[in-house]
Amino acid sequence: MTWEQVVEDKRARLEATIPSEWWIKLKPTEDSVMAYPKQSGIMTPEELSITESSAVDLVAQLASGKLTSVAVTTAFCKRAALAHQLTNCALEFFPEIALKRAKELDDTFQKTGKPVGPLHGLPISLKDQFRIKGLETSMGYAAWVGKYDTYNSVLVDLLLKAGAVFYVKTSVPQSLMVCETINNVSGRTVNPRNKNWSCGGSSGGEGAIVGFRGGIIGVGTDIGGSIRVPSAFNFLYGLRPSHGRLPYGKMANSMEGQETVHSVCGPLTHSVADMRLFVKAVLAEQPWQYDSKVIPMPWRDSEAEVIKSKIGSGGLTLGFYNCDGVVLPHPPILRGIQTVVDAMKEKGHTIVPWKPYKHDFAVNLINGIYASDGGTDVFNTLKESGEPAIPNFADLINPSLPKIDMNQLWDVHLQKWAFQSEYLEQFRAVEAELGREIDAIIAPITPTAAIRHNQFKYYGYASAINLLDYTSVVVPVTFVDKNIDKKNAEFSPLNDMDKTVQAEYDPEAYHGAPVAVQIVGRRLTEERVMAIAEEIGRLLGNEITP
Repeated sequence: MTWEQVVEDKRARLEATIPSEWWIKLKPTEDSVMAYPKQSGIMTPEELSITESSAVDLVAQLASGKLTSVAVTTAFCKRAALAHQLTNCALEFFPEIALKRAKELDDTFQKTGKPVGPLHGLPISLKDQFRIKGLETSMGYAAWVGKYDTYNSVLVDLLLKAGAVFYVKTSVPQSLMVCETINNVSGRTVNPRNKNWSCGGSSGGEGAIVGFRGGIIGVGTDIGGSIRVPSAFNFLYGLRPSHGRLPYGKMANSMEGQETVHSVCGPLTHSVADMRLFVKAVLAEQPWQYDSKVIPMPWRDSEAEVIKSKIGSGGLTLGFYNCDGVVLPHPPILRGIQTVVDAMKEKGHTIVPWKPYKHDFAVNLINGIYASDGGTDVFNTLKESGEPAIPNFADLINPSLPKIDMNQLWDVHLQKWAFQSEYLEQFRAVEAELGREIDAIIAPITPTAAIRHNQFKYYGYASAINLLDYTSVVVPVTFVDKNIDKKNAEFSPLNDMDKTVQAEYDPEAYHGAPVAVQIVGRRLTEERVMAIAEEIGRLLGNEITP
C-alpha cells in the first residue's frame, strides 16, 4: 500500500469507532465550537454536568457511589467524539474498551463497597506516545500505522492501578518537534475556541480535547514546551515536572535514546487541584519501583505547606521578566505578565525583576541538541512509508544539518551543565542581595497568545526551561482584547526572529485568544510551584468554566 492508502484506511477505521448516534449531522459554521455540546442534542443534561465538573469532584462522587464509572465514561466518550469531529484531535478512540473497563470498576465497587484507587472510575485522555497493549501508537507517522503495542507504558500501568479509565489517544505533530499539531495521518488539529488558531503542540490533541472538556485530565509530554504551549493556547493549567519526578518508561518517541535534554510527562487540567490529584495518585503508586529514572520522592505536603504559609503572610518572593532578550512578546502577553505581577503585589508579596541569564545561548544550545543527529531518526522514519515531511519543523530538523560526533556531544553536555550551574549562581546572587529566598519566577511561556496556523516560530521561552530542567506550571490569565492590546507602533526589533514574530501580531485576528504565563521554580519543586500557581489562579478568578 502507498502511504496515502495507509492513511485513508486509518482515518476510516478511526471514524468507524464513533457510534452513529454520536455523529454530528450538521457541523457548526462558527469559528468557536465551545458552545456546541450544549446545542448538539447528543449529550444529556446530566452528561453535560459531568463533563463540566472538576476531576476532584468526580472522583469524590465515584468513590461514594453517587456516580458510576459507566455514566462518567459515557459522558466523556460522547464529548470526546464531538471534540474529534470538530477539532480533529484523536488518533485512537476506543469507547467500547473504556466502557468495559468502567463496568468492571463499577462491579468491583458494588462487591467491595470500596473504590479501586484515588482515580477510581475517572476517564483520562492520553497523548499518542503512551502505549496501550492491543492498540496502535502511530504518533502521526504513516510508517507506524498498523503496528499494535504488545505492552503498556509504565504510566499507563500505574494509572490503571490507581483506577483510571482510558478512552482516547490524541494527535501529535509529525516528529513531535513543533508547537503546532499537524501530521499526514490525521491532518491538522485546531483550537476549539477558534478554528483559525493553533491548539499548540506537540501535546496539541490533549490541549484541544481537554480545552473542549472532552477530557478532564489529559496527559502530555514536554521536551521544548509540548505540555505548556497547548495548555497556554487552550486556557488550561499544565505541569512540566523536572526529569525523574514522573515515569516516562516504555513510551514511544522520536529520537529515542537522546539523553541530553529529557522529555518528561505531565498533566493538562482545568485547575491546580485536578493537577495535584493526578500527581499524588501517580506518586502513590511508587513509580520509582517501575522506572529506574524516577527519583524515589513521594508527594511532599511539607513543601506545599512552606508556600501556603508564605501566601498567608504575603511573604512570597517572586522574580519576573517579560522579555528574554531574544524576542519581545506580543502586547497581550506583556499585559498578562503585568496582570499577574500586580495581583501578587496587591497581596503584599515581594516581586522583583529577574534578568534572564544567557537565554540566547540556551536557545541556541538546545536547538543544536534537537538537531544533533542531522535529522536522521525522523527522516529515516519518513522514508519507511515515503510520506513527506511537514514543513513546520524545517528550521529545526532537516537532513542537510550536520551530525555531531561523540566528542562534540560530550562538549554539549559540559556546556549544559555549566549553564545550569551558572543559573544557580544567579539565584544565589539575587537572594544574597534580597536577604531572602526566591520562590519562583513569573515568565512568558510563548511570545504570543494562541497563534494562527503555521506561525509558531520561537520556542525559546519554553525550551530554555527544558535545558535547565526546572519545574514549570502554566497558569491561564486572560484573553486578547483588541481594544486594549494595540500593536506597538514604536517597536524596534531586537533581531530578525523578533521582527518576524512581531509582524505576526494582529489585534483583530487574535481578539479573544487565550493568554497565559508560566510559573518557574528550580528543579524538583513541583509541590511549591503548583501551590504558587494555584494562588495566582485564585486571585485571577480562573477556576475554569467552559
